[in-house]
Amino acid sequence: MNGVFEKLDRLKPVYDAVYKATMFLCKLLLIADVGITSMAVLGRYVSFVPDPAWSEEIVLTLMVYMAVLSASMALRRNAHIRMTALDTFLPKKVIQVLDILADLAVLAFGVIMIVEGWKYASGIGSKGFYTSIPTLSKFWMYFPVPLAGVTMVVFEIETFYNHVKVLAGKGEDNR
Repeated sequence: MNGVFEKLDRLKPVYDAVYKATMFLCKLLLIADVGITSMAVLGRYVSFVPDPAWSEEIVLTLMVYMAVLSASMALRRNAHIRMTALDTFLPKKVIQVLDILADLAVLAFGVIMIVEGWKYASGIGSKGFYTSIPTLSKFWMYFPVPLAGVTMVVFEIETFYNHVKVLAGKGEDNR
């Protein structure tokens, strides 16, 4: 069994790369968000700075990307909201099994986000267009859901693996 854990531990650089890429994307989105918002606000008060009509819709779309992607990143760091009130009263093994059950539920939710989010993005989203940018498909407004589902599944697989490793006595609990 030790060999299995050693082989699966080699995947950590893949998880690290996905995390870094997601973080980089969130940083770019935040920079764009701040830049567009600053330009829009300045454009209202300074005559030579343009105030594009599309700024509000694009800023809101970028905020959705950042919200769902950063929420998926919280899974990897165990920074998401969870109920721990009973952890001091339950045996450690029970808590570890409950963590694994929670991981499976979150994993299922991530798969649902991918499947249903893609249906919405490619269905409803591809048929509509932004009001202020009639050439831009609303696909991009719905796409953050399946994208975050993918990152959620990747990070949750790692979390699930780490919980199984702890349950098997081969890892340490990072609470």
